[in-house]
Amino acid sequence: MKKGIILLLAAAATAVVAASAQASHQASDVAAKGISCKSTFTLPFVTPLTGGAAYLGQEQISWARYAVKTLAPKLGLKIKLVGGDTPVEQGATPAQDLAQKYIGDPSVVAILGPSTSGGVAASTQTYFAARIAHLSPSATRTDLTKTVGGVKEGTPAFFRDVPGDYIQGPTDANYMIKTLKVKKVVLLDFQEPYSVGLSDAVEGVLKKAGVATVRLSAPNTTTDYSAYVTKVPSDADVVSFPTQKPADAQTFAQQMIEQGKKAKVFGGDGSNAPSQFKVPGSYVSNFAPDITGIAADASLVAGWKKANPGKAVGSFGPPSYGATQVALNAIALACKAGHGTATRQAVLQNIKKVKINNWILGGSLRWSTKTNDPLNAKFYIFQIQSNGSYKLVG
Repeated sequence: MKKGIILLLAAAATAVVAASAQASHQASDVAAKGISCKSTFTLPFVTPLTGGAAYLGQEQISWARYAVKTLAPKLGLKIKLVGGDTPVEQGATPAQDLAQKYIGDPSVVAILGPSTSGGVAASTQTYFAARIAHLSPSATRTDLTKTVGGVKEGTPAFFRDVPGDYIQGPTDANYMIKTLKVKKVVLLDFQEPYSVGLSDAVEGVLKKAGVATVRLSAPNTTTDYSAYVTKVPSDADVVSFPTQKPADAQTFAQQMIEQGKKAKVFGGDGSNAPSQFKVPGSYVSNFAPDITGIAADASLVAGWKKANPGKAVGSFGPPSYGATQVALNAIALACKAGHGTATRQAVLQNIKKVKINNWILGGSLRWSTKTNDPLNAKFYIFQIQSNGSYKLVG
């Protein structure tokens, strides 16, 4: 019986390897053939559309949809935008499954996202093997574009139009040190790539400055943080809370108040949601400014608001418009180079050739020659006011 089981397992493993090899071969065939630029391209956006981070994905896809509507016709392209849901509570599996789905679709020559660092790490090798460029407007983990400790999770197929944790971490930490004059900081991560990476980046700068740190770690499915709040020392000045679920930041900050802890909660970009995280005195950092204050964006903001009545302009949508703009321009360049036919490889090669003047986040967009990140990118610090509004403070 045992021999029979072993033989069955071996046959199953062989079948899996054969299926994987066949899928890779089929993806290579699709990548080489290309698609007529007169046909409709499918542009997937891999982002959380349900779950605790759904606010992020819904905002992002609304701006991507507006970009496709307004920019694609000017470039002579027909684009079908589709959403690929990756709830953060489900880990890497949804991103992996969607990658397998999209590489088999010949009308897909580029991807928007994944929006989360974990989603990128889980799928970038698949996209690279298929020569599909994927552009994230929010994945900030450092090792997606830079080598850290001999490891680089991202591939040459991955791009992001926002800065990474190697900028956000020092920005947050230096604000704590120079402005908040912290002596002790608690860092709480959630055992997933985004929060662990950002916590590491913040902690490294704090320790070099002689700030005492306490590291805590909670599962990404945690909903009640009272037990973690009890572990926050009474003399801590700040709790770094890099969640991707702003409602959790709200819960944690409220439970801090209930237990009489004085430390201020300092969230990352994943906490930047005024409708969900609004405890006065708390802080958040983000890769995008409030574009309603950028004069050059006035007509763009007005157009988006008209297309999305009742919706407020947040920080996650504008970079998504930008990523879509880059993807569309790369496809257009590939079409021109291919005399009416675009291959995945051609789109990938043209990403870094895209230059955008009047960039939605201000200034212009140029790509770094060393990483697949934009040049001159920065993070912004906001403090939550008594009325729940976010005030730019750094």
